[in-house]
Amino acid sequence: MTFLFYLIVVLHVIACLFLIAVVLLQQGKGQDLASAFGGGGTQTAFGPRGSATVLSRATTILAGVFMVTSLALSIVKPRAGGVLDTVPEAVASPSPRATAAPVTLPAAPASPAPAEAPPATPAAAPSPAAK
Repeated sequence: MTFLFYLIVVLHVIACLFLIAVVLLQQGKGQDLASAFGGGGTQTAFGPRGSATVLSRATTILAGVFMVTSLALSIVKPRAGGVLDTVPEAVASPSPRATAAPVTLPAAPASPAPAEAPPATPAAAPSPAAK
């Protein structure tokens, strides 16, 4: 099955390269400045579409080959797993149960009281008017 896949890939790439070359080799179909102002008198002999040249037929055939190989590649592609298939499944951890007794923290050691307590209010500064 992988041989068929790679064979279709090679045909697809070849069809793409030839399609690019054929499209770039074609001339415009009267899209120049003269036809914009009514100068497209040469187009009237073959109708508005023009005659089918070898390049336009090759474009049609190569576009068909491109579409068929695109569909074939989507059908024949290898069925390998994706990135998400390699991720291990998460194991469900049990939720912590509520305890009957509240959790108590150990008591912090008592710190000794300071030798002298700071004054509760700062002393008033003398006012300049009192002099």
